[in-house]
Amino acid sequence: MPRNPHAIFATVTASTLLLGGFAATAAQAAPVKAESLYAPSALVLTVARGEDPLTATVERAVTLTCAPAAEGTHPTPAAACKELAEVQGKFAELTAGPSNRTCTRQWDPVVVTAHGVWQGKPVQFSTTYGNACEMAGNMNDNAVFSF
Repeated sequence: MPRNPHAIFATVTASTLLLGGFAATAAQAAPVKAESLYAPSALVLTVARGEDPLTATVERAVTLTCAPAAEGTHPTPAAACKELAEVQGKFAELTAGPSNRTCTRQWDPVVVTAHGVWQGKPVQFSTTYGNACEMAGNMNDNAVFSF
């Protein structure tokens, strides 16, 4: 077999192109792998002034991610995630309950909202309080909306 450097280069190049093409095809056919074993839990929480959550003026907003780790811009993400897990993501259970706080009857509505995903399921929650005192009393000092 003659040792022609051009022939060897052409053979190696052709082999590389064929194998490269096969590798690209094999990679494209590979199944998509999940990035995490946990269902996503990522939320945006807001406190806003106004009656309607769609038109209220947002005063404060934070992000909260609970899976796989508690993080986000929420000041106490671990405590907030723990509270949400205890009520299985049912925000109404966090914001309901008797209040021992005495508040004025002043009408200055405050809306709290939660939008995003909790354990892989879409979440869209809002509730309106007559004023900030009423909101604080009904929250029962929970960590979720304490920001």
